[in-house]
Amino acid sequence: MPLFRAEIRQQPSDFQVTELGDFEFSGEGEHACLWIEKTAANTEWTARQLARFAAIPARDVGYAGLKDRHAITRQWFSVRAPASLDWSGFEAEGVRILEQRRHHKKLRRGAHRGNRFRIALRSGAVGGVIDAVSDRLQAIATSGVPNYFGEQRFGRGGANLGLAEAWARGKRLPRHKRSIAISTARSAIFNAILDRREQDGSWNAILPGEMANLDGSGSVFSVDQADDELKERCAAFDIHPTATLWGDGAPLGSGAVAELENEVAAGFPLLVAALTSNRVDAGSRALRLVVRNLAWEFGEDVLWLEFELPKGGYATTVLSNLAEI
Repeated sequence: MPLFRAEIRQQPSDFQVTELGDFEFSGEGEHACLWIEKTAANTEWTARQLARFAAIPARDVGYAGLKDRHAITRQWFSVRAPASLDWSGFEAEGVRILEQRRHHKKLRRGAHRGNRFRIALRSGAVGGVIDAVSDRLQAIATSGVPNYFGEQRFGRGGANLGLAEAWARGKRLPRHKRSIAISTARSAIFNAILDRREQDGSWNAILPGEMANLDGSGSVFSVDQADDELKERCAAFDIHPTATLWGDGAPLGSGAVAELENEVAAGFPLLVAALTSNRVDAGSRALRLVVRNLAWEFGEDVLWLEFELPKGGYATTVLSNLAEI
């Protein structure tokens, strides 16, 4: 339950995102790798500006992940361009090149390991709930939060759900919109499964029959029996419970876990049928989001938060455990 009501993103500096990666650049190759700071500029638009300056197709610009527009964000881009290109002449509103490297490969989506956030929650009420907020933040640092897909996945006013339903009814969509529709459909079903697991208190517990996720990786393994060793590994954030990202072959678990997921998915017959008939491979996603290096500071009518999330984690999911935003 939220402890107070707050505003976010009142100005770009209120929401800062820095990409975390273990990139090792070769120092040579056909790609310029640029460490870029963007203010109120989204990732795809920035990539198009880089492509225009380098006189190359947009597909020859790479990046690891999409970042928020209404924010100050820092991330790497790769641009297939000759080493002789002088980037000092590049100009785009709100975009600064901070560092340059060379590399022999294009940056691929998902190549980063996560993001670091610095976020302001602005509220005149925060001064009256300091103790409660501090206790909640300590609990988040200790236990993590349910790993819901954030509201951004569903579009303004949930518009992407309408797109997903249109796709499921057979509407032909451009490739990028089809991808959005599929992701939204899977996210809606996942969130509903997670909501059920949160209600029964098992969102952060390993259950027999489920697929467990190895922390920091996409690796999963089947749990036949939730013994003491696995419970200890779960408590230590070494492994996490998961739910199915729906598609052909779903659910991925077995036993009571599969029964629960089938029961929840039955509430989305149109989306389930479309994901299956279109042979979208079933996948998995951790039910728990680990919030690392969490720190906070109270100011006058503001709470500043700093934390790190793995890729795929939504900062707004963390914030919603504190405040109504």
